[in-house]
Amino acid sequence: MTAAQTAQTQPAPQDLHDTRTRLTIDLGAIVENWKTIAARVAPAECSAVVKANAYGLGIGQVAPALWLAGARTFFVAHLAEAITLRALLPEAVIYVLNGLPPGTTAQFATHQLRPVLGSLPEIGEWSSLCRSMKADLPAALHVDTGMNRLGLSLEEAAHIAQERAGLRFTPSLIMTHLACADTPDHPLTPIQRDRFFAVTRLFPDVRASLANSAGTQLDASYHMDLVRPGILLYGGRAIEHAPPLRPVVRLEAPVIQVRHAKAGESVGYGATEHLRRDSRLAILHIGYADGLFRAAGSTDARKGAQVIIADQRCPLVGRISMDLCAVDITDLPEDAVARGMGAIFLGACIDVDELAQKAGTISYEVLTSLGARYQRHYLAP
Repeated sequence: MTAAQTAQTQPAPQDLHDTRTRLTIDLGAIVENWKTIAARVAPAECSAVVKANAYGLGIGQVAPALWLAGARTFFVAHLAEAITLRALLPEAVIYVLNGLPPGTTAQFATHQLRPVLGSLPEIGEWSSLCRSMKADLPAALHVDTGMNRLGLSLEEAAHIAQERAGLRFTPSLIMTHLACADTPDHPLTPIQRDRFFAVTRLFPDVRASLANSAGTQLDASYHMDLVRPGILLYGGRAIEHAPPLRPVVRLEAPVIQVRHAKAGESVGYGATEHLRRDSRLAILHIGYADGLFRAAGSTDARKGAQVIIADQRCPLVGRISMDLCAVDITDLPEDAVARGMGAIFLGACIDVDELAQKAGTISYEVLTSLGARYQRHYLAP
């Protein structure tokens, strides 16, 4: 199957009263978001981060769509993801962010994958492979500039630069990762940039990459040779309070039942919320097993998430169950909501960051937690 065919493959249409929730993913919006970022950072190359199954949205559909749009470099987290991606995109440049697991060099070589090397043992193992194969196999070097997660220390990077003649491969990229670029004016961000500038001067012939999604929205000094957007592609915010790009996901769940409850009665497990008035409730076919976080529910002390039903915002009531949740539809006309109609959790005017905020988490976690029970529908670019 070609990349074009893969990108446009969609599940067969299903009856509107299907009991499953429905997740619609707009590949055209993802492509447009990538193009918007690419135009902003030019002449730097705009890659695409498609780890975690393209942030939960489906690497088999997302990656080919981005390739057709012009993306040529892709980042994943794990070797297994990279092998899957290689089968989809035979000609793409694919980097594996989480480094080189022991004993996997042959698999990297077989599938023409590029490890992001963040330690001296990894560099030694990759050099040994290149020596044994008598081949200069590309790989990236990851330098830690202040996140203290993965990467060579600044001193180790300087040592590698001095001893480059001993390497059996030519680094194809040198990169670091910004820890706080999503927080405007955080003092660590320019510190990391300046530390990275000092490292790149030791590798003047190697392409450099500093900017994640948030970094692409900073000034051009952060863009360098290649940027690595992730959450921005998928409709989330990269910087606090900054507007996202085009929304990508629409999540709908059907109404199972409309019921009445009296003022003072509680709703859901734990009786965490009591009704202040006689109410009508819509019970929806979605719960935390579908990736709707339990923390997005509502209590007497704290209001939870809202949904769009009959074109109006309505609040969740009580705890979210494994497969169900309740919504207060009292303010809607008596005949506005019927069994089988849909309620929108994401889409319309509810973006992924709003739902994340109500659940006390971030958009990344919302997207990557979207469940496997959904009927998935892809809108082709």
